[in-house]
Amino acid sequence: MSQTNHQPIRVLFVCLGNICRSPLAEGVFRKLVDEAGLSAHFEIDSAGTGPWHVGESADRRMQRTARRHGVDLSGHVARQLGREDLARYDHIYVMDRENLEDVLRLDRDGRFRHKVELFRTFDPEPGDGEVPDPYYGGERGFEEVYQIVERTARRLLEHLVSLYKLKETADLSR
Repeated sequence: MSQTNHQPIRVLFVCLGNICRSPLAEGVFRKLVDEAGLSAHFEIDSAGTGPWHVGESADRRMQRTARRHGVDLSGHVARQLGREDLARYDHIYVMDRENLEDVLRLDRDGRFRHKVELFRTFDPEPGDGEVPDPYYGGERGFEEVYQIVERTARRLLEHLVSLYKLKETADLSR
């Protein structure tokens, strides 16, 4: 695949409520893209499969964890995934199998199934393939999720740089 300068690669991260895992993945991925000098090539967003937190900020515990690692989630506003997102985004990365089922349920005719996959597909230490939900856990759970998301986002960026032949522009050495 090659990418033109006119059309960004659209990446969407999805979890249940869009206040913990998916905003973190969006923020970490955006930071890595910025550091690689590839911001002009990407459009990055996140959403939740459920409506419970629409309009809310990212969870304070997740914001605190992210901030400790230089990732700012303060501007995040939770939103719910819509059917139109399936058509709009080139890649949709979900945090767990329940999210995967919910996203695929929106794709009634199966046209967008090829765009949707588990985020941890790219994790060098994939465990059970899911990013655990830290919402009901303590601080340690948020840090664990950060570590999972950071290493997975790094590999995901390497994959997309290769897929879209962006190597000549990218600085992935950071």
